[in-house]
Amino acid sequence: MDQATHSQPEDDKEPSAVLGLRDAVVMLISNARQKAKQGFILVFVIILLLLTAAFIYGSFYYSYMPVASFSTPVHYYYRTDCESPGSFVCSYPMANISLMRNKKPVLTVGQAYQMSLQLEMPDSPANHEMGMFMIKTTCFSRSGARVASSARSARQQLSTSSSRFSMLRYRSEQLRYLGTLLLLPALLTGVSEQKQVLEVELFSDFRDDPYASSTTAFIEILSSKVQIYSSQLHIHAHFTGMRYLLFNFPLLSALVGVSSNFLFLSVIFVLFYVRLLLKVDWGAEQIRTEGLLSDSDRNTHNNQEEEEDEAVADDPHTSEPSINTEEQNRRVHLHTTRKETEAA
Repeated sequence: MDQATHSQPEDDKEPSAVLGLRDAVVMLISNARQKAKQGFILVFVIILLLLTAAFIYGSFYYSYMPVASFSTPVHYYYRTDCESPGSFVCSYPMANISLMRNKKPVLTVGQAYQMSLQLEMPDSPANHEMGMFMIKTTCFSRSGARVASSARSARQQLSTSSSRFSMLRYRSEQLRYLGTLLLLPALLTGVSEQKQVLEVELFSDFRDDPYASSTTAFIEILSSKVQIYSSQLHIHAHFTGMRYLLFNFPLLSALVGVSSNFLFLSVIFVLFYVRLLLKVDWGAEQIRTEGLLSDSDRNTHNNQEEEEDEAVADDPHTSEPSINTEEQNRRVHLHTTRKETEAA
């Protein structure tokens, strides 16, 4: 009996220890699961805020920054309907260039641009004899109104560099022959050509009209003897202020912009979350307070009714009037009955 009684508490202790260990493991797993859930929600919110901040910065950059550079080939044409049979070319070389990209104007209103025309010309005797020539440029709006015009003069230079105004550089025949002999292998294989590249500035500070945006540029070379291999129109934007920083320091600007947006969105999210928590806590506290008040009011009302009933039952003056009234009615009835009997 003693052994049985001693072994029974030990058996009771073992299940209680196992249950305690199981409860601890369950609690630990529950806490770990809750922590993992909270961490996942926090990481998700941070990634969402970062993506939103990057999207806001990208939208701002796309809408605020204009096209930095624009280049398009220039194709010239002549009029050939000459009245004189001895002349084939009846006009100067002309070209129409569209200043549209994806059905949108290339030029941004208020932004300063530099327009230049690049001419690739053969180093021929005809171009040397022609000397200086004028280039006229006119910009037109969609309605056909003239927006701006310019005229620049250019002179072919006998070097590979380019400048706004170029002068003819003298080279003797012996120097030309020597240069041709030195470059003879490259000239024969087609690696090099006897040509000149001129860079003529058309507009140094062009600003588009806000009421009539430029959509077409008309270029005319005022010489019918000019010889051209190819031509390119280059438009470069001169950025200042914030646009200068955004264009020249894109990584730093993106880092600052995304960080600022992320900080702003984080503050808004934290304020909204705190307000939501306060609203929930205040609602629960209000419900709890209203419940306590209703219970206390109900108990107070019941207590008042019980006290009134007890007061009415204990007070003798409140029951005497009713008793006296019944006794008087009984006496009046007996007196009336006696009079009727005597009269009969």
